[in-house]
Amino acid sequence: MLIRELSRVTGASVRSLRYYETKKLLIPNRLENGYREYDDTAVEIVKTIQFYLSLGLNTEDIAQVIDCPTTTKNRPLCKVAYEMYKVKLDVVNNQLKILCNVQLKLQEKINEFDKSV
Repeated sequence: MLIRELSRVTGASVRSLRYYETKKLLIPNRLENGYREYDDTAVEIVKTIQFYLSLGLNTEDIAQVIDCPTTTKNRPLCKVAYEMYKVKLDVVNNQLKILCNVQLKLQEKINEFDKSV
């Protein structure tokens, strides 16, 4: 399939697919006219990339785990992905703490204002 078809099937923009190629996450075959041609496995690869992006991983992180299974149903998750998930979870938990603190301070300021009016 050509890049437009892959884009349509996966919901990823053509620009994103080209970007994944520059990061060596997605490797198309090239036709004689220079067009990119993707086989059926490209759909699953793009969906895997989208899954990892939804977890907040960047393309450099994804390159390290692209071949790891995304689920533990059929086989164990690879150690690299497991460690990356733990690090990312720590980052998210720290961000949540910061946001909760900001939320508390904002609520206090709103309460102070409400009392003065």
